[in-house]
Amino acid sequence: MKISNHMKIRFTILFLALALALAGGTRGAVPSAPVISTFSPNGLLVCTNLSPGTIAAVAWASSLNGPWSTNLAGLNAITVSTNGSIQVTVPVNNSGTMFYRVLGVNPDDGMALIPAGSFAMGYSAGDVIPNVQLTNIDVSSFYMDTNLITWSQWQITYAYALANGYSFDDAGSAKDSITNQPVQTLNWYDAVKWCNARSQRIGLTPVYYKDLAFTQVYTNGDTDAVYPNWGANGYQLPTEAQWEKAARGGLSEQRFPWGNTISESQANYDGNTEQVPYDLGPDGYNANFDSGSQPYTSPVGSFPSNGYGLNDMAGNLFQWCWDWDGAYGLPTTNNPTGAPSGVARVVRGGSWAVNASFVRTAYRTPSPPTSSGTSVGFRCVKNP
Repeated sequence: MKISNHMKIRFTILFLALALALAGGTRGAVPSAPVISTFSPNGLLVCTNLSPGTIAAVAWASSLNGPWSTNLAGLNAITVSTNGSIQVTVPVNNSGTMFYRVLGVNPDDGMALIPAGSFAMGYSAGDVIPNVQLTNIDVSSFYMDTNLITWSQWQITYAYALANGYSFDDAGSAKDSITNQPVQTLNWYDAVKWCNARSQRIGLTPVYYKDLAFTQVYTNGDTDAVYPNWGANGYQLPTEAQWEKAARGGLSEQRFPWGNTISESQANYDGNTEQVPYDLGPDGYNANFDSGSQPYTSPVGSFPSNGYGLNDMAGNLFQWCWDWDGAYGLPTTNNPTGAPSGVARVVRGGSWAVNASFVRTAYRTPSPPTSSGTSVGFRCVKNP
């Protein structure tokens, strides 16, 4: 097909947009930057030098400044081949300009180091927090995922786990199955087993076992007799103390990771300025993400990060923690791991579906470990 000068210029711009907008890990997952090796006038796109086995997505926009969308049918969850490439056909608008970019996800990058230190656990700017007693806690340093576990991350490890003898109660889900949306609809047991599978997939020592000798890796069933090897180098759910230390981002005695008030430009939650005096609104679900059907989750990293570089430590999704719902500072105030038993585990951080009072850094919510829904996700921590 003969291409006009206008078309040649337009496709050159598209190529550059793709080449410059690629996103990926930063810790050696691939030896160098991904490369757009082919972009033809009929929309054939080939991108190479991605991380094999990960999930990629193609985003499009009518302007280089966005907004970028990943709702192209069949192009929001592309498994990268063993040679580190994807080959897809994208729609072409012959009457106007379209820009594209490839989003690559490395499931094992993206952790931030949380420094050791003491903090006042349970403090929220003088507010009353139900069932919380202010406690001084010491926490050693650890790594934490900068983002909630995404749909693409979940899918990669979930597939590995099923192929290696694991079983889950829930398959997980995400808003419109978009790769950079946080995974939800999974219970506590699923999250714990997924942590073990994530560890084993890349050769780390799992943390959770079915015996005190740490010989039987926890891979199946719903059991409360889970024994953590806290010294292992694998992935784990954060303890409640680790979660709150990380969420505060180095600040102390503040309601939120950034200060004492909140607005929809800072987090994804359900605004209610009449009932919550420190909510600056506007009222209702976040207008940037309440389109289509629920859940009204937001893509990870949609808001400014806190002082430790963590995203979504307030709003978007509640996050599973290791601890049973119980008193703080157990069995010790130095790296506490929570009560020895209970009937509910703890979720933290609030979600898109609750008002600002539930999004406070110190707020805790008990949840049965069997529960799952569109308001709960998780992230992992790891020993340094």
